[in-house]
Amino acid sequence: MSRIAIFVAALVVAGAASAQQQGPQPNAAMSFFITSANPGKGADLGGLDGADKHCQTLAAAVGQGAKTWRAYLSTQAADGKPAVNARERIGKGPFVNFKGETIAADVAALHSDANRINIDTGLTEKGQKVMGRGFLINMHDVLTGSQADGTAFGPEKDMTCGNWTKSGAGSAMVGHHDRIGLDDSPPMKSWNASHPSRRVGRGMQRGRSALHRWGRAALLLRGAVTAARVAAPRRARRNPRKNRALPP
Repeated sequence: MSRIAIFVAALVVAGAASAQQQGPQPNAAMSFFITSANPGKGADLGGLDGADKHCQTLAAAVGQGAKTWRAYLSTQAADGKPAVNARERIGKGPFVNFKGETIAADVAALHSDANRINIDTGLTEKGQKVMGRGFLINMHDVLTGSQADGTAFGPEKDMTCGNWTKSGAGSAMVGHHDRIGLDDSPPMKSWNASHPSRRVGRGMQRGRSALHRWGRAALLLRGAVTAARVAAPRRARRNPRKNRALPP
């Protein structure tokens, strides 16, 4: 199965309106979205600074660059630096999507069962849906590196792919933006803390990132961003001479 990495961004500080994109326009109150593209290195986002910059760039492309955007990502204590909690990076809310629909009134609601994140409201900065379960390609995994309450994990086990600096090793906590999993347990329905990502080791032998199979998308909140992974169907390679499928 292929995978796609996505993350979330949220608005921290509002500013004056900037140049508008062509086509549908985001609601002026937009403060949350799922990124339509990943920087291209899997979970290696260049740390929190790199993730924030990416979110800011995507927001600017749709006329929302005057606002300050941050990634909804936690980091773990390491190298003498304290942990960072995703919930403390994203402002106070309310969190509003591309269409102007309120996802959550405040940070507490965002991390409660009252939040309205789902397949229909978890839109990109362009107003597009992000595919989930039931679609040809499943892209519902969102990288957060966070616990359900939006706080960081302890330093015992890597849950942030080296604090968002690794694409060839490590693991990261992901959520399901469509709120659907393999069963009906609470974690499977969590948008920010469903399960650790699977490690991908093959591919490094050929000089490619261990996460080279993961897609490029992301979820943005008003002031925060998170990254995620998504499974996509794998195509069989064919031998043009014998017209038969080769093993993967």
